[in-house]
Amino acid sequence: MKILAGHPITKLLTRAQALPVLAYVAAFVGLMIIAWLALAGLVNDYRDYVATADMLERIESHRKLNESGAASGSSGSPFLEGPTLTVAGAALQQRVAAAVKEVGGSVLSSQIELQAPDAKPGYISLTASCEVDQAMLQQLLYDLESGMPYLFIDQVQVQAPSVTEGSGADQQGARLKVQIDVSGQWQAVK
Repeated sequence: MKILAGHPITKLLTRAQALPVLAYVAAFVGLMIIAWLALAGLVNDYRDYVATADMLERIESHRKLNESGAASGSSGSPFLEGPTLTVAGAALQQRVAAAVKEVGGSVLSSQIELQAPDAKPGYISLTASCEVDQAMLQQLLYDLESGMPYLFIDQVQVQAPSVTEGSGADQQGARLKVQIDVSGQWQAVK
C-alpha cells in the first residue's frame, strides 16, 4: 500500500473529495441517458410492430375476402378479355371504377389509351382521376394489383386537399385527388 500512497492520483482523490463525487454523478447521468435512449428505441419499435401487425391483419382479411369470391375482380382470367381491343379497354375501365367505388371513392374522369407509344404490344393503359379518402388509398392500390385481371400500376399522383380557412372537421372530411395510371394485358376471347 505504500507504493500507492505517494501516487499523484491517490493524493488528488484523497485531497479533493468533490472529484470522486463528480465522477460518480457523471457516470450515473451517462447511464441514465443510455437507459432513456434504449427505452425510447423500444417504444418506437413497439409502435412500428403494432402498425405492421394492424396492416397485416387488414391485408389478411382482404385476402380472405378475395378468396371467398366476394370482392370484385377476385376470380376470372388474368388477362383483360374482350373480342376487340376497345371492349377490353372498357373492361379495364369498369374494373378500375368498381375498385374505386368499393373503397368509397368516386371517379372524376378516365381516359383509355389502347396503344400508348411507350406500352408493350397487347397492353392497354388507363389514366383515371378520382377522389378517395386518405385511409382508403392503400386498399385501393392493393385491390387493383392483387385482383383479377392482373393490373399494373404504372404511376400514382396524389394531391392533398387544398388548405382553406375553416374548421378542422371540414379538413378531416376532405378527400385526396388521385391520378392513377393502370395497365393490363389484353387477350382476345376465342
